[in-house]
Amino acid sequence: MASTTGKMQALLLLMVVLLAPEAGAEEIIGGMESRPHSRPYMAHLEILTDRGSVASCGGFLISQQFVVTAAHCEGRKITVTLGAHNMTQREPTWQRLKVAEQIVHRNYNSSTNLNDIMLLKLQRRAKLTHAVGTVPLPTRFAFIQPGRVCRAAGWGRTGVMKPGSDVLREVKLKIMKRKVCKHFQLYDHNLQICVGNPRKKRSAFEGDSGGPLLCAGVAHGIVSYGRIDAKPPAVFTRISPYVPWIKRVLKGN
Repeated sequence: MASTTGKMQALLLLMVVLLAPEAGAEEIIGGMESRPHSRPYMAHLEILTDRGSVASCGGFLISQQFVVTAAHCEGRKITVTLGAHNMTQREPTWQRLKVAEQIVHRNYNSSTNLNDIMLLKLQRRAKLTHAVGTVPLPTRFAFIQPGRVCRAAGWGRTGVMKPGSDVLREVKLKIMKRKVCKHFQLYDHNLQICVGNPRKKRSAFEGDSGGPLLCAGVAHGIVSYGRIDAKPPAVFTRISPYVPWIKRVLKGN
C-alpha cells in the first residue's frame, strides 16, 4: 500500500503543477487580449506569501464584498485590484482593496487539490461601476456538460517560455469528458471539471489560479491545476457543489 501511494505521489509531481501564485506569472496560452473592462468581475490578487515574497493569482467578484479564488492562493496578506485591464497602467477605474479575511474551504486538501476554493472578504465594499461588477454563479445542481465551449481569463504570459502580458487575456476552452483527465490520478469529476482539448494549444497555465471558467456568462469553474508543460487539459474546481457553502458564508457576513 505504501509503495502504491509513493508511486502515485511521484506521478503527480512529474505530471502536475498547481497553477500556483508566482510573481508576474498569471498566464493564458493561445488566447487573445480582452476588450478593456469587458469582464468587470475580474480581480487581480497581489499576495504576500508566508515566505515573504510577492505573488499573484486571479479571482472574480461575486458580491460587493466577496471575491472567489483558489484555496492554494492563500497568503499572509492579499490586496485585490478591481477595474483593471493593463496592470502596468493605473486607471481611474481601479479599486485596490485589502482582504480582511481569507476563508478557505474546510475540506481543502493541498495534497489532492480537492476543494480548491477560497472566499476573500474585502475590508470594504467595492463600488459597482462600468468597470467593476459581479458575475453570477451556477445553481447547486448545475452540471456543465462535455462539449460546451467556455472561456477562461487572466493576466500573464502567452506561452511557457514567453514573457508576461500586462493586459487581461482570455481563451476559449472546451469542456472534456472525464476520461480525458484520467492521467490526473486524483481527478474527481463531481468536484472538478476537465477543461481544454488536448489537440489544441490553448490553456490556462501556471499562476493563473483562481480565475473563472465562464460559460454563457456564468462562473462554473475556478482554475486549479494542470500539466507542467501546459499541455491541455487542465483541471478546474467545479463551483456548483460549493454554492450552498458560498451562500452560507455570504449570509453570515
